[in-house]
Amino acid sequence: MKIVPTLALAFSLAGGTAYAQTPPVAPPVQVAEEDPVIDVVGGISAPMPIAIPVMPTSAVAATPAGSTDVLGRQLSEIITNDLRNSGLFTPLSQDRLLPVAYSQVTAPAYHNWGATGAQALVQGYVRANGNGSLTVGCYLYDIASRAEMIREGFVVSPADWRRAAHKCADAIYTRLTGEGPYFDSQLVYVAEQGPKNRRRKQLAIMDQDGANHRFITNGQSIVLTPRLSPKQNQIVFMSYENKRPSIRIYDLGSRTTRLLVDNASLTFAPRFSPNGQNVLFSMSVAGNTDLYTVPAAGGTPRRLTSAPGIDTGGSYSPDGSKIVFESDRGGTQQLYVMNADGSDQKRISFGGGRYATPAWSPRGDLVAFTRTGGGAFRIGVMSPSGGGEKLLTNSWGDEGPTWSPNGRVLMFFRTAQGSGRPDLWSVDLTGVNARKIPTPLDGSDPSWGPIRP
Repeated sequence: MKIVPTLALAFSLAGGTAYAQTPPVAPPVQVAEEDPVIDVVGGISAPMPIAIPVMPTSAVAATPAGSTDVLGRQLSEIITNDLRNSGLFTPLSQDRLLPVAYSQVTAPAYHNWGATGAQALVQGYVRANGNGSLTVGCYLYDIASRAEMIREGFVVSPADWRRAAHKCADAIYTRLTGEGPYFDSQLVYVAEQGPKNRRRKQLAIMDQDGANHRFITNGQSIVLTPRLSPKQNQIVFMSYENKRPSIRIYDLGSRTTRLLVDNASLTFAPRFSPNGQNVLFSMSVAGNTDLYTVPAAGGTPRRLTSAPGIDTGGSYSPDGSKIVFESDRGGTQQLYVMNADGSDQKRISFGGGRYATPAWSPRGDLVAFTRTGGGAFRIGVMSPSGGGEKLLTNSWGDEGPTWSPNGRVLMFFRTAQGSGRPDLWSVDLTGVNARKIPTPLDGSDPSWGPIRP
C-alpha cells in the first residue's frame, strides 16, 4: 500500500504554517490556567466527558470518498470511537450535541457547551480543495477555561480521509493524557476459520480499529506469528508452504513473498530488529532449539544461544541492545534477558507457572508476557529486570501480547474455553479496559505496528 505522501500537518500551534486556502478565522490562543489532564498510569475511575459534534463543511462538494457533509459526520464518529475505545473518555451521546456552523469552528459557543457536562470540546471541519485533496481541521477546547488547547489541520487524499480522523484523535489523546499517539496505526494477524482439525489460516492486515481490512495470503498454506517491519513495508512470518516450515517475508508494496530461512527442522517466531535490518528467530537443530539472527535481506543465520532446552520467542529492546526470550533450560518455561550478541544471559521471571511469548515495550520500561498456571493463560507485564510483575487479564485463554506504538495498550488473542476459536482483544496497562477487536473471521497472533508517518 502506498504510504500517504499527501498526509501533512498543515499547521499547528508549534509550527504556525498557514493553510493554502483560507480557514475559519481563529481567535488568539489562550493559555488555560488549569488544563484538564488524565492520569493514565494510575487508572481511570471517571473517564473525561468530551463533546465531539459533527464537523461542518464550508460547502457541500462531491469527492471520491463521498460528499463533504457526510464525511464531516463520519470523521466525528471515528474520533468519537477512538477516544471512547481508549477507556479514558466518555463522548457525549449525539442527542446532547449541538449543531456547529462552519463559522463557529474557531469560535465555540462556550455558554451552550458548559451546560452539557462536557469538560472538553472537539470541533473541526472538512473542505474539498481544488486539487482533489481534502483539508480536515481539528480543534480542542477546554470548556471551563474557554481556552483553545490544540489547533491542527491535515491535507489528505480522499482515499486517506479516515487517517485524518485518527490523526485528530491522536492529537487530542496526546494533549489530554501526555502519552504518545496510537490510533493511526495498523496491525497484522492470522485470520482463522474452519473446524479444529482443519483450520484455515491466512495473513491479514487492518487499521487498529478494524477498518481497511485486507487478506494477504489465500489460506492454502498455514501461516503463523506475523510481524510488521519497523518501516511497515514488510511482514515476516512462519509458513508451512509445501508442508515444510520456513520463514518468509511479504513485501506490502510489491505484494510478493520471498523465502528467508528454509529448514527441514522447525523454525519459530520470527521478529524484526528495531532497525529492520535483521530477523530474530528460533530453530531446532539436532534436537536443540536455539535463538538465531539472520539479515533481513538474506544470508547465513548466526546462533545466539546454546543452552540445552528450547529457547524461543525472542523480542528486541527498543534500542536493539538486548533481547528477552523464553527458555525451559531451568526445567520450566521462564523469561530470560541477554545482550543482542547472546552474552550475559539472565533469568528475570520467578513466579509460579510458566512464562511465554515475551514482548518488549516500545517505551523500553516493561516486558509483556503470557503466564500459564492453573490451566489458564493470562497476560501480564514486568520490568526488564524482572520486578513489578502485574497480571492484566483473568480469562481462561489469553495469549500472545503485542504493544501499541505508545506502549500503553496491549493487544492479544483470547480463546473461550472449549471453543477453539480465538478472537483479538486489547487491554490497557490499568487492566480495566479490555475489549474485543472486530474482525471478519476468528483472529490470533496479532502484531501491532508503529504509528504511521
